[in-house]
Amino acid sequence: MRWIRAVRRGILAAAIVLAGYSGVAQRPVEYSAEGRGPLTFVTAGDLTRYLSPLVDEWNGGHPGERVTLVELPDSADETRAQMLSELRSGSSRFDVLNLDVAWTSEFAAAGLISPLDRGRFELDSFLRPVVDTATFEGRLYAVPYVTNAGLLYYRKDVLDAAGEKPPRTWAELARQARTLAPRHGLEGYAGQFLPYEGLTVNVTEAIQSAGGTVLRDDGTTVAVDSDAARAGLAFLADGVREGWIPTEALRYKEEESRAAFEEGRLLFLRNWPYVYTDANGPGSKVAGRIGAVPLPGLDGLGTSVLGGSNLAVSARSMNAATAADFIAYLTSERVQRQVLTSGALPPVRASLYDDPSLVAAHPYLPILRESVLAAVPRPKSARYDQVSLVVQAVGQDVLALRDTPEEAVRRLTRELGAISSGS
Repeated sequence: MRWIRAVRRGILAAAIVLAGYSGVAQRPVEYSAEGRGPLTFVTAGDLTRYLSPLVDEWNGGHPGERVTLVELPDSADETRAQMLSELRSGSSRFDVLNLDVAWTSEFAAAGLISPLDRGRFELDSFLRPVVDTATFEGRLYAVPYVTNAGLLYYRKDVLDAAGEKPPRTWAELARQARTLAPRHGLEGYAGQFLPYEGLTVNVTEAIQSAGGTVLRDDGTTVAVDSDAARAGLAFLADGVREGWIPTEALRYKEEESRAAFEEGRLLFLRNWPYVYTDANGPGSKVAGRIGAVPLPGLDGLGTSVLGGSNLAVSARSMNAATAADFIAYLTSERVQRQVLTSGALPPVRASLYDDPSLVAAHPYLPILRESVLAAVPRPKSARYDQVSLVVQAVGQDVLALRDTPEEAVRRLTRELGAISSGS
């Protein structure tokens, strides 16, 4: 499973897209809320090839409402750019869009996707926090499709040999990374610290895990000037300064960090759930010797950023009623089970996390459920890409020890405030 590799935001691609974005919401053009007929379903590349069989199954039962699957490049930046370009052109080509959870607010604010009827979908059966990622200004604009939350992977054999349990706080993680790792020729801890969307996630998680936040729920009020934010940034900076975060990790994305862990070079790794299966699979030097727990925080368990994707209906879809039915199909319990078993993607249906057969095949599910239930969405800003670029730039300077946590908080407050005010 490699869907997480699609979550890469290059500064150049983001700048191109942002150059054409006014930040002013447009009113959706409601062509036909009750329209029925064929659909086009657009998504980033399906790396595990599980989607086509699901679409074929739908088409077999709906010959007059067939779905055409359109796969865009295996890059979040290119996918987002192509979706925005198509929708802003006034085209009605795309009907159902598979959006990264961080894009939902942006697309809703721009009037590119239509509000949905909450009663049409079984939202009460979903993991509670995932529904929040699909709302904007109190309205449902999408339906959660897959979810994700960061986990802390660790070398179980190393901790067991030392008679230690996995860390629940940053202080415990730092101590073990600083003392146990060198005894076994390991580096201490890594996340995704290259300046791209992964760094935004890691910085946001650090701030949240100390009890802080970047923006308020309104998506415009900057709230990063707090002791919690300083503590979160200090956790990252101290790791580099003290050496238990290796400087090589400042160049890691998801796959580079996964490879380092599977090659037996790290004691601890923050990454997404797909790593559990990979690290226990063929070719991994640590197979059978790893564990996974929720992220630690300042004073106890931390708070992950919610990942995943949501399904939305284009504001220009001619067949919105069929689109809603197709979304209900993809988020049904039966299909969500296939999303996990065939696509290796974390489902949004709560009941699947307690299914004994699924837990036997995917032992990380109970831990993931705990992490998702404690997770928080990324800042819900109509200008999310600009917010993310600022967090990346500041986070990079903190990790490079060019900015102190105090200086970083001042920069974040100033630069995020400028984005929120539109200046």
